[in-house]
Amino acid sequence: MTTATAVPRTSGEPAPAVTGPAPGPARSRTVPAWVWALPPVAVLALAFLYPLVLVVQQSVTPDDGGGVSLDPYADVFASEVFRDALSTTVWLAVGSTVGCLVLGFVLALVIAFVPFPGGKAVARFVDVFLSFPSFLITLALLFVYGSVGMANGLWTDVTGAADGPFHFLTTPWGVLLAEITYFTPFVMRPLLAAFSQLDTGQLEVASSLGAGPVRIIRQVILPEALPALAAGGSLVLVMCLNEFGIVLFTGAKDVTTLPMLVYSKAILESDYPAACVVAVVNIAISVGLYSLYRVVSRRAGA
Repeated sequence: MTTATAVPRTSGEPAPAVTGPAPGPARSRTVPAWVWALPPVAVLALAFLYPLVLVVQQSVTPDDGGGVSLDPYADVFASEVFRDALSTTVWLAVGSTVGCLVLGFVLALVIAFVPFPGGKAVARFVDVFLSFPSFLITLALLFVYGSVGMANGLWTDVTGAADGPFHFLTTPWGVLLAEITYFTPFVMRPLLAAFSQLDTGQLEVASSLGAGPVRIIRQVILPEALPALAAGGSLVLVMCLNEFGIVLFTGAKDVTTLPMLVYSKAILESDYPAACVVAVVNIAISVGLYSLYRVVSRRAGA
């Protein structure tokens, strides 16, 4: 059995040459970034941009196949139905947003700063509530306050009357209640996140200096909550402007919003140019408010 012995190399002696093929220039096999961007851009253009272009094109093109014309816009803007739908959409969205801000702020305060059994479970339920479809909330309200709901049934059982007093769900106030009920958690979620980052030492110092609960809320908690309130309120405003399911499921026949007007013009009247005009107006308002929401969210760190 032989043992290999390493032969020492004296200083100055050149190192043995390494045999083998000389390394050639490295070949880059990296795919350009724009190639990876092509598939999602193509899907986006086919699924969203192309239908949007068709809607805009239909809104400026009469049915007789003539050239580009703005007559459909003039006819829709001159319509009293459109003006009523626009005003109804705006005041319902603003009213629902204000209601969500007030109710969401109060509920978030209770969950975050008032210890009670099951507080963490309630906070987790808020996250689950965000996944509920809007028509489910409206259906629940119909079971409670509908014409044949629990409230009217209890009233007729107790008083013996033939009909109950609760019929507000088919009015604008019923739509307002349903939207506030459904969209309030969208305000609570960013508020709870903001309250979790609030330094409780500030509350203790303010309390030790003699500040009452109302003053602590006004001077300590509210300034910290303003960015989250602005972000949540902007998001709720955008979603209320485009809400369709709640208005449809409440059965409020006298409540016509812009999404309901699009449905009425396109499906019931087959007036596609007018429906496309209303849709373009609704999209323009929504995109403008969404841009505002993104600015507010960026500043709030949401």
